[in-house]
Amino acid sequence: MKRFPINLKTAAVLTLLFTSCTKILDEKPRAIYTPEYFKTENGVYGGLTGMYAHLRWIFGNAYFYNSCVTGTDEATWGASGGGSGFQTHDLSGGQLITPQASDASNLWYNAFPNINTANGVIENATAVGISQALIAEARFFRAFDYFMLVQTFGGVPLDLGSGELAFNISTLRTSKRNTVPEVYTKAIFPDLVKAVSDLPATGRVVGGVTKTLASLYLSKAYLTYGWWLQNPNNIPTYPATNRTDPDGHDAQWYFQQAYNVATAAIDNPGPFRLQNTYYDVHLGSNDRNSELLLYADHTETSELFNGSSLTYAGGGDADNFAVWMMTWNYTSITSSKTNWSAPSTVNSVQREAAQSLGRPWVRMAPPHEVITKTFADKTNDSRYDGTFTTAYRGNWPKAGVTNEFLYNANNLQVRPGDAIMTFLDQEPSAAIDYSNSVYKSGMGLGVLPGRADYVVSPRGISRLVYPGLWKLGTYRTDNGTGLGQPNAASTRPFNIAKFSELYFVAAEAAVKGATPQAGKTARDLINVIRARAGKWRWYNQGNMARSVDNSAAMMAATPATIDIDYILAERSREYYGEGYRWYDLVRTQKWKETAATYTICGPNVGDHTPVTYTRKIENYHFLRPIPQGQLDNMDMTPDEKVAYQNPGYL
Repeated sequence: MKRFPINLKTAAVLTLLFTSCTKILDEKPRAIYTPEYFKTENGVYGGLTGMYAHLRWIFGNAYFYNSCVTGTDEATWGASGGGSGFQTHDLSGGQLITPQASDASNLWYNAFPNINTANGVIENATAVGISQALIAEARFFRAFDYFMLVQTFGGVPLDLGSGELAFNISTLRTSKRNTVPEVYTKAIFPDLVKAVSDLPATGRVVGGVTKTLASLYLSKAYLTYGWWLQNPNNIPTYPATNRTDPDGHDAQWYFQQAYNVATAAIDNPGPFRLQNTYYDVHLGSNDRNSELLLYADHTETSELFNGSSLTYAGGGDADNFAVWMMTWNYTSITSSKTNWSAPSTVNSVQREAAQSLGRPWVRMAPPHEVITKTFADKTNDSRYDGTFTTAYRGNWPKAGVTNEFLYNANNLQVRPGDAIMTFLDQEPSAAIDYSNSVYKSGMGLGVLPGRADYVVSPRGISRLVYPGLWKLGTYRTDNGTGLGQPNAASTRPFNIAKFSELYFVAAEAAVKGATPQAGKTARDLINVIRARAGKWRWYNQGNMARSVDNSAAMMAATPATIDIDYILAERSREYYGEGYRWYDLVRTQKWKETAATYTICGPNVGDHTPVTYTRKIENYHFLRPIPQGQLDNMDMTPDEKVAYQNPGYL
């Protein structure tokens, strides 16, 4: 994938406006913004459209996704990700993250053009009669991008060429990075405070930014900055600066602000609310539900509005193809049309555009600890079943195979819709036969006596064979009676922010010392989320309804005293594989402690022997490198470019 570097100091910033599937799309897409264009009402609306569209170039992009998840306790490299950026970001081999090879660069290249667009809208909107609520949308997106950037790279430039937070019309090709406190106190906090004040409770369009969304990011920014000021593990920052706040506040003040803003948003949610079950949050037919505050939108109704082909995608920048990375090659599973004494094999699970299946790229895999520790409770807690695909079911008739049944493990018959292969929740009492001496599973899968489905236990999960990520899986309504278009990128929105996170932010702030309100202690807040996790209405593995309420058991199992480790564990159960994890571990400075070692089996067919790996996580890894393309395109001396780069990546 070719990357085009963005120069911070250019006369006009290029932004491709791939539109989304909301009423925002009535605006005309443009390829270039000029100062004159922003002095018109259409220009301001066009700029706002572009701000929503730019999300698609970051969220759902598998390479940026890789930088957010691989190398944490949530994921390591998969069998097809060895020797690539996926292995690089895992930090468990000899490859190093470099300015030339960092998938976080995708954020840099796409955030700054959008920031400049926001600058243009904010400068000109009032003069052309645009309301404060619309200007607040631009303020939100400017703050959102700066918040993402400062967490990822440290201090970043506020001056893109024409002055701090000004629309750039300069042709100079130099840049100066502001410090972390300057980015927060000059850009992020003022913009978000104003956005909370001026945004409506209900968005002007479906998926539009709202007061609740701005409140979430203001509370997250306060929380993150409080951690930064506190710096419990002495992680260095860059550009180097004292950990003091220009406004004279200490870390505790910011933790209290985070708590206050988050709980106020919980109490005044507008149209937003928690879904009744965890399953409903991620069900494809329930996309854009009341829990979702922000998403990078896609649609199956139009390639233009989708930003991607509806039939085939190659993993381009605007494609939503993140879920491919953690999808294993289930299509290689084989059953037999005839008795296994004289087999005639066929692939019994075909590639299908369905939420439990989709397109396999095998670039990322969950370590064993995800299955055995993070999701240890698979009985009361619905989130494991609502996160992973653990049963792969026969769909061969959709591929034109007419057999009424096939022979599978133990020479037993299976029919369409039956489980062909199952990832077991726990280690079985009987030994699994992985030899494939009789039943050629095609992927070195195991057999247990009396079961017609192949099996793999938690300790048998490998870099090649592992549960898929159901929660992000493909969903289409145009498949008909066939396999649909599984080679297209996902046409689902990629979820970025959820109402549920307000509970986590407030709980974490309380753990950090914020004074809680009655009924909203850290334990109270976390138990709202855990109670919901105990409610089942569907059982994915069994493909059947399950009306069970384990809320009382879930709440009773919550520790009396909540600490940061427990908050992080709950965040992983709630947001596993959604791109939060690296930022969570960096914010809390728990990355080394949480993700330094992991266990998984090898990358080859038949690998079922667990191996423990060690990651070499250095302090400088808590910031990503400034992209080499940025440095190459600036008219600065070699020494100035060295000074611009984050230490450790020189």
